[in-house]
Amino acid sequence: MGVLTEKRRVSVVVPTRNRPDTLRQALVSIRALEADDLTFEILVGDNGDDPRTPAVCAEFGATRLPVKLNGAAAARNAGLMAATGEFIAFLDDDDMWMANHVRPHLAVFDSRPDIEAVMARVMAVDEHLREIDGPWPWTVCAEGDESVRTMLSGYYPQIGATIVRAEVRDAVGAFDVALLGDQDWDWQLRVARRRKTAYIADPCVLFRQRPPGTFDALRLRRLGFARRVFLRHAIPERRVWPNLRAIAHSYRDVLWHYYEYFVEAASARAGKREPGVWRAIWGAWRTFPIRATYHLIAPKPLRKAMLTSLLPRRRAPLASA
Repeated sequence: MGVLTEKRRVSVVVPTRNRPDTLRQALVSIRALEADDLTFEILVGDNGDDPRTPAVCAEFGATRLPVKLNGAAAARNAGLMAATGEFIAFLDDDDMWMANHVRPHLAVFDSRPDIEAVMARVMAVDEHLREIDGPWPWTVCAEGDESVRTMLSGYYPQIGATIVRAEVRDAVGAFDVALLGDQDWDWQLRVARRRKTAYIADPCVLFRQRPPGTFDALRLRRLGFARRVFLRHAIPERRVWPNLRAIAHSYRDVLWHYYEYFVEAASARAGKREPGVWRAIWGAWRTFPIRATYHLIAPKPLRKAMLTSLLPRRRAPLASA
């Protein structure tokens, strides 16, 4: 990796909505990377109403941009359009940059003037920042057509690990505010389809995960947007697949984590005799109707969850007098 000798200015877009505590952690992680060779312009797009948020932004010298529209896309767009740095980076308000972020990205930009965007891996952590799994994705994405195909086959780049040259904003435009889910995947696909994206192997973001089985409604709402984004980009990029069957496999891979979420939620709730089993089964059916129907008939975990939920619950024994 080359040595950066001049002071670089990177704009960092941070969308937030009523999470001042995690926002503070995110901003701490950004400012921690500053030194004589690197400075940040932090732009917080805020479409929340928590009165503590302005003070958190002021504490870290961040520019707060009030946003009237709901959704992360509108909040990101406010920062994206206001950015004045040579490069534009991103960080969600509940995630954190790691100490090795940014500089390796800039080194790639310096060594490869043709590259417009650099993406990297992330480290999944729980709400207490404890590591859940190893670096994700498990392998480094290739470039060119392979990059586009991988991103349309279940790889959702975490936007906190992406940095772009400022001119990319003019080339691909803003985030789509009509997408209340997967707008970051859509925007990064637009970037990747220009075939000027590179990848870094080292994880550079602590990516917070919600507790399993705690966000059914959010998953169901995003399911339709995932389908829309896939078709939006897969149809014009169909040449990157050898045949229609390969496209169908990629579509399955894109939605698989939705299906897996609902099956695991149904199984866990049934095992603990908790409510919400049928809601999770419905989510699995909404994702893959034919597969879910088969899994409700065959000896599969989804069928076991359904049958367990139909059994009467055991009553707690009465206390003796």
